[in-house]
Amino acid sequence: MTTAEEFAGLTAIVTGGASGIGAAVAEQLLAAGANVAVLDLNPAGSPAGALPLECDVSDRASVDAAVAAAAAEYGGIDIVINNAGIGAQGQVDANDDAEWNRVLGVNVVSVARVTAAALPHLRRSEHAAVVNTSSIAATAGLPDRVLYSASKGAIHSMTLAMAADHVREGIRVNAVCPGTANTPWVMKGLMAKAENPEEELRQLNARQPHGRLVEPAEVARTILFLASPLQGSTTGSAIAVDGGMQGLRLRAE
Repeated sequence: MTTAEEFAGLTAIVTGGASGIGAAVAEQLLAAGANVAVLDLNPAGSPAGALPLECDVSDRASVDAAVAAAAAEYGGIDIVINNAGIGAQGQVDANDDAEWNRVLGVNVVSVARVTAAALPHLRRSEHAAVVNTSSIAATAGLPDRVLYSASKGAIHSMTLAMAADHVREGIRVNAVCPGTANTPWVMKGLMAKAENPEEELRQLNARQPHGRLVEPAEVARTILFLASPLQGSTTGSAIAVDGGMQGLRLRAE
Protein backbone atom coordinates (compact mmCIF):
# COMPACT_ATOMS: atom_id res chain seq x y z
CA MET A 1 0.00 0.00 0.00
CA THR A 2 1.46 3.36 -1.05
CA THR A 3 1.70 5.81 1.83
CA ALA A 4 0.81 9.50 1.70
CA GLU A 5 4.48 10.49 2.02
CA GLU A 6 6.17 7.73 0.01
CA PHE A 7 6.95 10.05 -2.91
CA ALA A 8 7.30 13.28 -0.91
CA GLY A 9 9.88 15.62 -2.44
CA LEU A 10 10.08 13.66 -5.69
CA THR A 11 9.04 14.92 -9.12
CA ALA A 12 7.47 12.72 -11.76
CA ILE A 13 6.56 13.33 -15.37
CA VAL A 14 3.73 11.24 -16.82
CA THR A 15 3.21 11.14 -20.57
CA GLY A 16 -0.35 10.61 -21.66
CA GLY A 17 -1.34 11.60 -18.15
CA ALA A 18 -4.61 13.37 -18.89
CA SER A 19 -6.75 10.25 -19.33
CA GLY A 20 -6.94 6.51 -18.76
CA ILE A 21 -4.02 4.77 -17.09
CA GLY A 22 -1.86 7.90 -17.19
CA ALA A 23 -4.43 9.97 -15.31
CA ALA A 24 -4.77 7.24 -12.68
CA VAL A 25 -0.98 7.22 -12.26
CA ALA A 26 -0.84 11.01 -11.91
CA GLU A 27 -3.64 10.98 -9.33
CA GLN A 28 -1.97 8.30 -7.24
CA LEU A 29 1.43 9.98 -7.40
CA LEU A 30 -0.10 13.24 -6.24
CA ALA A 31 -1.84 11.45 -3.37
CA ALA A 32 1.50 9.91 -2.39
CA GLY A 33 3.17 13.32 -2.13
CA ALA A 34 4.91 13.68 -5.49
CA ASN A 35 5.12 16.71 -7.71
CA VAL A 36 3.59 15.65 -11.03
CA ALA A 37 3.86 17.12 -14.52
CA VAL A 38 1.48 15.72 -17.13
CA LEU A 39 2.76 15.73 -20.71
CA ASP A 40 -0.16 15.29 -23.09
CA LEU A 41 -1.43 16.51 -26.45
CA ASN A 42 -4.52 17.69 -24.60
CA PRO A 43 -3.54 18.24 -20.96
CA ALA A 44 -6.87 19.82 -20.02
CA GLY A 45 -7.98 16.60 -18.35
CA SER A 46 -4.95 16.45 -16.05
CA PRO A 47 -5.72 15.69 -12.40
CA ALA A 48 -6.03 18.68 -10.08
CA GLY A 49 -2.66 19.55 -8.61
CA ALA A 50 -0.63 18.36 -11.59
CA LEU A 51 1.30 20.69 -13.87
CA PRO A 52 -0.40 20.37 -17.28
CA LEU A 53 2.03 20.66 -20.18
CA GLU A 54 0.99 20.40 -23.80
CA CYS A 55 3.38 18.00 -25.46
CA ASP A 56 3.52 16.01 -28.68
CA VAL A 57 5.68 13.00 -27.80
CA SER A 58 6.26 12.33 -31.51
CA ASP A 59 8.17 15.63 -31.79
CA ARG A 60 11.57 15.98 -30.15
CA ALA A 61 11.41 19.77 -29.78
CA SER A 62 8.04 19.52 -28.06
CA VAL A 63 9.36 16.84 -25.70
CA ASP A 64 12.52 18.77 -24.88
CA ALA A 65 10.51 21.91 -24.11
CA ALA A 66 8.00 20.10 -21.88
CA VAL A 67 10.64 18.20 -19.94
CA ALA A 68 12.63 21.42 -19.44
CA ALA A 69 9.49 23.19 -18.20
CA ALA A 70 8.77 20.43 -15.68
CA ALA A 71 12.34 20.45 -14.39
CA ALA A 72 12.33 24.24 -14.11
CA GLU A 73 9.03 24.23 -12.21
CA TYR A 74 10.09 21.64 -9.65
CA GLY A 75 13.88 21.83 -9.63
CA GLY A 76 14.54 18.47 -11.24
CA ILE A 77 13.00 15.17 -12.30
CA ASP A 78 13.19 11.90 -10.39
CA ILE A 79 10.64 9.67 -12.10
CA VAL A 80 9.62 9.21 -15.72
CA ILE A 81 6.40 7.36 -16.56
CA ASN A 82 6.40 6.64 -20.31
CA ASN A 83 2.71 5.95 -20.76
CA ALA A 84 1.66 7.76 -23.94
CA GLY A 85 0.60 5.44 -26.71
CA ILE A 86 -1.83 4.78 -29.53
CA GLY A 87 -3.49 1.63 -30.79
CA ALA A 88 -3.42 -0.18 -34.11
CA GLN A 89 -5.47 -3.03 -35.49
CA GLY A 90 -5.18 -5.47 -38.35
CA GLN A 91 -3.00 -8.22 -39.76
CA VAL A 92 0.43 -7.63 -41.25
CA ASP A 93 -0.97 -6.30 -44.54
CA ALA A 94 -3.52 -3.96 -42.96
CA ASN A 95 -1.37 -0.87 -42.34
CA ASP A 96 0.78 1.09 -44.77
CA ASP A 97 4.28 2.40 -44.10
CA ALA A 98 2.97 5.76 -42.91
CA GLU A 99 0.86 4.11 -40.22
CA TRP A 100 3.70 1.86 -39.14
CA ASN A 101 5.95 4.89 -38.78
CA ARG A 102 3.25 6.86 -36.94
CA VAL A 103 2.51 4.15 -34.38
CA LEU A 104 6.14 3.24 -33.78
CA GLY A 105 7.00 6.92 -33.48
CA VAL A 106 4.48 7.44 -30.70
CA ASN A 107 4.69 4.09 -28.93
CA VAL A 108 8.41 3.38 -29.21
CA VAL A 109 10.55 6.35 -30.23
CA SER A 110 8.74 8.63 -27.77
CA VAL A 111 10.10 6.50 -24.92
CA ALA A 112 13.61 7.22 -26.14
CA ARG A 113 12.83 10.93 -26.67
CA VAL A 114 11.30 11.51 -23.24
CA THR A 115 13.82 9.43 -21.31
CA ALA A 116 16.76 11.03 -23.11
CA ALA A 117 15.45 14.50 -22.35
CA ALA A 118 15.03 13.61 -18.68
CA LEU A 119 18.26 11.65 -18.33
CA PRO A 120 20.48 14.52 -17.08
CA HIS A 121 17.98 15.11 -14.27
CA LEU A 122 17.62 11.41 -13.47
CA ARG A 123 21.39 11.12 -13.14
CA ARG A 124 21.29 13.74 -10.39
CA SER A 125 18.45 12.06 -8.49
CA GLU A 126 18.96 9.71 -5.56
CA HIS A 127 15.74 7.86 -6.40
CA ALA A 128 15.67 7.81 -10.19
CA ALA A 129 13.15 5.51 -11.83
CA VAL A 130 11.67 4.98 -15.29
CA VAL A 131 8.52 2.95 -15.83
CA ASN A 132 7.37 2.11 -19.34
CA THR A 133 3.83 1.04 -20.20
CA SER A 134 4.14 -2.06 -22.34
CA SER A 135 1.35 -4.61 -22.82
CA ILE A 136 0.70 -8.33 -22.68
CA ALA A 137 0.58 -7.92 -26.47
CA ALA A 138 4.40 -7.80 -26.29
CA THR A 139 4.63 -11.50 -25.51
CA ALA A 140 1.19 -13.00 -26.18
CA GLY A 141 0.12 -13.64 -29.76
CA LEU A 142 -3.05 -11.56 -30.12
CA PRO A 143 -4.97 -11.71 -33.42
CA ASP A 144 -5.24 -8.58 -35.55
CA ARG A 145 -2.67 -6.70 -33.50
CA VAL A 146 0.58 -7.07 -35.48
CA LEU A 147 1.62 -3.42 -35.48
CA TYR A 148 0.52 -2.75 -31.91
CA SER A 149 2.22 -5.95 -30.68
CA ALA A 150 5.44 -5.02 -32.47
CA SER A 151 5.46 -1.62 -30.80
CA LYS A 152 4.93 -3.08 -27.34
CA GLY A 153 7.49 -5.82 -27.94
CA ALA A 154 9.98 -3.07 -28.65
CA ILE A 155 9.11 -1.40 -25.36
CA HIS A 156 9.73 -4.69 -23.56
CA SER A 157 13.20 -5.01 -25.12
CA MET A 158 14.02 -1.35 -24.57
CA THR A 159 13.17 -1.67 -20.89
CA LEU A 160 15.69 -4.47 -20.42
CA ALA A 161 18.40 -2.69 -22.41
CA MET A 162 17.86 0.62 -20.62
CA ALA A 163 17.91 -1.12 -17.24
CA ALA A 164 21.28 -2.65 -18.12
CA ASP A 165 22.67 0.64 -19.40
CA HIS A 166 21.77 2.68 -16.32
CA VAL A 167 21.77 0.34 -13.33
CA ARG A 168 25.23 1.49 -12.24
CA GLU A 169 24.08 5.09 -12.41
CA GLY A 170 21.36 4.30 -9.90
CA ILE A 171 18.55 4.64 -12.44
CA ARG A 172 16.01 1.82 -12.31
CA VAL A 173 13.99 0.93 -15.44
CA ASN A 174 10.95 -1.34 -15.39
CA ALA A 175 7.78 -1.98 -17.35
CA VAL A 176 4.16 -2.77 -16.65
CA CYS A 177 2.19 -5.00 -19.02
CA PRO A 178 -1.55 -4.43 -18.78
CA GLY A 179 -4.17 -6.68 -20.27
CA THR A 180 -7.17 -5.07 -21.92
CA ALA A 181 -7.93 -2.08 -19.72
CA ASN A 182 -11.14 -0.16 -19.11
CA THR A 183 -9.90 3.06 -20.68
CA PRO A 184 -11.54 5.65 -22.94
CA TRP A 185 -9.45 4.38 -25.87
CA VAL A 186 -10.70 0.81 -25.50
CA MET A 187 -14.32 1.74 -24.91
CA LYS A 188 -14.45 4.33 -27.69
CA GLY A 189 -12.09 2.89 -30.27
CA LEU A 190 -12.73 -0.84 -30.15
CA MET A 191 -16.41 -0.63 -29.32
CA ALA A 192 -17.14 1.91 -32.05
CA LYS A 193 -15.77 -0.45 -34.70
CA ALA A 194 -17.60 -3.51 -33.43
CA GLU A 195 -20.71 -4.68 -35.26
CA ASN A 196 -22.13 -5.88 -31.95
CA PRO A 197 -20.70 -3.76 -29.10
CA GLU A 198 -22.24 -5.89 -26.36
CA GLU A 199 -20.75 -9.06 -27.82
CA GLU A 200 -17.38 -7.38 -28.31
CA LEU A 201 -17.35 -6.32 -24.65
CA ARG A 202 -18.33 -9.83 -23.58
CA GLN A 203 -15.42 -11.28 -25.53
CA LEU A 204 -12.99 -8.71 -24.17
CA ASN A 205 -14.06 -9.59 -20.64
CA ALA A 206 -13.99 -13.34 -21.28
CA ARG A 207 -10.47 -13.50 -22.71
CA GLN A 208 -9.07 -12.42 -19.34
CA PRO A 209 -9.29 -15.29 -16.87
CA HIS A 210 -10.68 -13.17 -14.05
CA GLY A 211 -13.58 -12.27 -16.35
CA ARG A 212 -13.37 -8.48 -16.65
CA LEU A 213 -11.36 -5.60 -18.01
CA VAL A 214 -8.40 -4.36 -16.00
CA GLU A 215 -9.08 -1.09 -14.20
CA PRO A 216 -6.67 1.83 -14.75
CA ALA A 217 -6.21 2.22 -10.99
CA GLU A 218 -4.96 -1.37 -10.78
CA VAL A 219 -2.30 -0.70 -13.39
CA ALA A 220 -1.41 2.59 -11.73
CA ARG A 221 -0.79 0.92 -8.37
CA THR A 222 1.70 -1.42 -10.04
CA ILE A 223 3.42 1.51 -11.73
CA LEU A 224 3.76 3.27 -8.38
CA PHE A 225 5.23 0.10 -6.88
CA LEU A 226 7.87 0.02 -9.62
CA ALA A 227 8.59 3.75 -9.30
CA SER A 228 8.72 3.78 -5.51
CA PRO A 229 11.98 4.77 -3.79
CA LEU A 230 11.34 1.80 -1.50
CA GLN A 231 11.96 -0.63 -4.42
CA GLY A 232 15.64 0.06 -4.91
CA SER A 233 16.45 -3.50 -5.99
CA THR A 234 13.72 -3.80 -8.63
CA THR A 235 15.01 -3.10 -12.12
CA GLY A 236 14.76 -4.80 -15.49
CA SER A 237 11.37 -6.24 -14.57
CA ALA A 238 8.09 -6.38 -16.49
CA ILE A 239 5.00 -7.02 -14.39
CA ALA A 240 1.77 -8.21 -15.97
CA VAL A 241 -1.52 -6.73 -14.75
CA ASP A 242 -3.83 -8.78 -16.90
CA GLY A 243 -6.12 -10.91 -14.77
CA GLY A 244 -4.00 -13.94 -15.62
CA MET A 245 -4.44 -13.56 -19.37
CA GLN A 246 -0.84 -14.28 -20.27
CA GLY A 247 0.22 -16.80 -17.65
CA LEU A 248 -2.85 -18.92 -16.92
CA ARG A 249 -4.23 -21.79 -18.96
CA LEU A 250 -7.64 -22.64 -17.53
CA ARG A 251 -9.74 -25.66 -18.36
CA ALA A 252 -12.70 -24.97 -20.59
CA GLU A 253 -15.93 -24.61 -18.64
